[in-house]
Amino acid sequence: MDKDNIYQEYGDFIFKYLLTLTNSLDLAEELTQETFYQAIKSINNFHDNGKAKFSTWLCAIAKNVWLQELTQKNKNQKLNESLKSENTTFYDLEDEYIKNEDKVMFFKKAHQLDENKREILYLRLLGDLSFKEIGSIFERTENWARITFYRAKLELRKGE
Repeated sequence: MDKDNIYQEYGDFIFKYLLTLTNSLDLAEELTQETFYQAIKSINNFHDNGKAKFSTWLCAIAKNVWLQELTQKNKNQKLNESLKSENTTFYDLEDEYIKNEDKVMFFKKAHQLDENKREILYLRLLGDLSFKEIGSIFERTENWARITFYRAKLELRKGE
């Protein structure tokens, strides 16, 4: 077999074969090059004893190159997913730490408010009560609860 003319004679055929496997022009071109590289390296292993055509041998190499590509992509994808998972866990921990620090600062500031403002703040934010319900608890109006809550927020912001 003439090594110099192999690509000219079989290049288009192997490219089309790989294109049907990959459905990607770029990948088919890349794998075609790799196929012929592997074929030239191991051309002495091809024995033309009438049992197999040279094109069949090239197709077998092309298929193996494609399968190796799929295996490598699968490994890379699993590695990327693993790295994303580790990064997500790290950032989740970091975010959780920041949230906890923010909570501690909030409660420190809230603790410095007068009793009514602090209790209204807790009932509204932690108890998820409406201003009407809060007013009812204090035997005051809904508007009083709303204004007191607003003033408590202003005092908390002043301390920032």
